[in-house]
Amino acid sequence: MTDSWATFGADLHLEPVGQGLRSGLMEALREAVRSGRLTPGTRLPSSRVLAADLGVARNTVADAYAELVAEGWLTARQGSGTRVAQRSAPRRTDPAAAPSRPARSGAGYNLKPGSPDLSAFPRTAWLKAARKALTAAPDEAFGYGDPHGRVELRTVLAEYLARARGVYADPERIVICSGFAHGLTLLGRVLRRRGVRDVAVESYGLDVHRDLLTDAGLRTPCLPLDEHGSRTGEPAALRGAGAVLLTPAHQFPTGVPLHPDRRAAAVDWARSTGGLILEDDYDGEFRYDRQPVGALQGLDPERVVHLGTASKSLAPGLRLGWMVLPRSLVGEVVAAKGVSDWTSGSPDQLTLAEFIASGAYDRHVRSMRLRYRRRRDQLVAALAERAPGIEVSGIAAGLHAVLELPAGAERSVIQAAAFQGLALDGLARYRHPDAPAARDALVIGYGSPSESAWAGALDALCRVLP
Repeated sequence: MTDSWATFGADLHLEPVGQGLRSGLMEALREAVRSGRLTPGTRLPSSRVLAADLGVARNTVADAYAELVAEGWLTARQGSGTRVAQRSAPRRTDPAAAPSRPARSGAGYNLKPGSPDLSAFPRTAWLKAARKALTAAPDEAFGYGDPHGRVELRTVLAEYLARARGVYADPERIVICSGFAHGLTLLGRVLRRRGVRDVAVESYGLDVHRDLLTDAGLRTPCLPLDEHGSRTGEPAALRGAGAVLLTPAHQFPTGVPLHPDRRAAAVDWARSTGGLILEDDYDGEFRYDRQPVGALQGLDPERVVHLGTASKSLAPGLRLGWMVLPRSLVGEVVAAKGVSDWTSGSPDQLTLAEFIASGAYDRHVRSMRLRYRRRRDQLVAALAERAPGIEVSGIAAGLHAVLELPAGAERSVIQAAAFQGLALDGLARYRHPDAPAARDALVIGYGSPSESAWAGALDALCRVLP
C-alpha cells in the first residue's frame, strides 16, 4: 500500500464540461481507478488541497468523495484519510459499454523552469480587486486604450517599483506591455530603427529572446559568463554592441547575481558608448537568504531599460508586463506599439492596479516567497539524503536551481526522466550557439508543481539522478 497521493495529484484529468463539476470529478476519479493510474490503497489528497488545486469549492470535492465511498470506489477512515478501495472495479473490456477518454499526452510531472505554481493564483483576492476596479472604472476604460497603458496602473507601479526594487520611475516613463517578450520585441524594433546592429546577450539564456532580437534584424553576440555573472568589464565582450540584455538580479539559468563591480562596469560602458542596457528583472522579487538585489536601473535611469512582469509573481496567463524607459525612448516605444493598446486589456490593468494599491500584491508575494523557499529547502534536503554527490547552485533566489552532473551525464539523465514521466531541462538547452560547452547540469524549476504534486515530483527527480 502506498502512502503517497502526489502521483495522483499530477495524473488527475478533470473534464467536467457538460456534466457539472462534481459529476465530472467523480468520473475522472473512476476512470483513474479503471485505468490503473490510481492503484488500490493509494491515498488521495484532502478535499481542501484538491479543491485548491482544481479551483473548485471544497464541498464539491467532499461530496464527490462521499458518493464514491458509498459506491465502493473509495474508503474513508479517520486518521487514515481517503484511499482507493482495495476491491477496485474491473477494467472495461466491452468497447461499446462507454466511450473511453483519450490517453493523456505529456509528462506526469514538470520540473522545467519558467513557471510559478498556477494553483496558488489568488483567485479570491483577484476577484475582489476586479470587482472594485471595474465598479470605479470610467466608461472610457472600455475603449481601445492608450498605448502607454492605463495611468492608474502606471501610477501604482511607479510607487511599487521604487519601494520594492529601487527603480527610479514615474508614470510617464512606464509603458505597459503584454509580457517580457512583447516588450523585447518593441525594443528590438526601436533599436534597429536607431541603427543598432548588435545586441549582446548572455552566453546562457532563453533562445526565444535571441530569436525575437534576430527577427528584428539584430545580431546577438554572446557575453561570457562565470560565477560572478556576465563579464561586462571586458571591453572586447561588448565591442560593436549598441545594447546588452542582462538578467542582473538572478541570472537565468545559472542563478548567479551580477557582481557589484560588473554592474558598475556595465553602466560605465553604456555611458561611454551611448549604449543601452536591457534589464530583465527575472525573479527579482523572490530572494530568500537576504534582501532582494536592487534593480540595475537605479544606477542610471537614462541608460537602462527596466523590464518586469507579473508572470512569475502572479501568473503568465495575465499577460501583463511593464517597461521603465529612459525619457528619450518613451516616444519611440509608444510609436512602435501603435496608436491604440491592442495587447493588454484595460480591465486587467485596472485590476492589477487595485491589487497592488490594496496591498494584496505584497501579501501574495510574501506568501509565495515562503512557499518557494520551503520547496527549495526540501529539494536541497532530499538531494543531500538521496543524491549526496549532486552539487546544487543558484538557490539564493528565484524558482529554479542548478544541479551539477558528472561529465557526459546530462542527456542520459533527461532521457531516463522522460521514461519515468518527468519533464526536465538540461543546462545545454539554454547555451548560446557560439558559447563553448562548459558543464553538464540540470535546471530544475521547483515553482511549477502544485502543492499536491510537489512531493511526487521531487521523489521522481531523486530516482533518476546518478
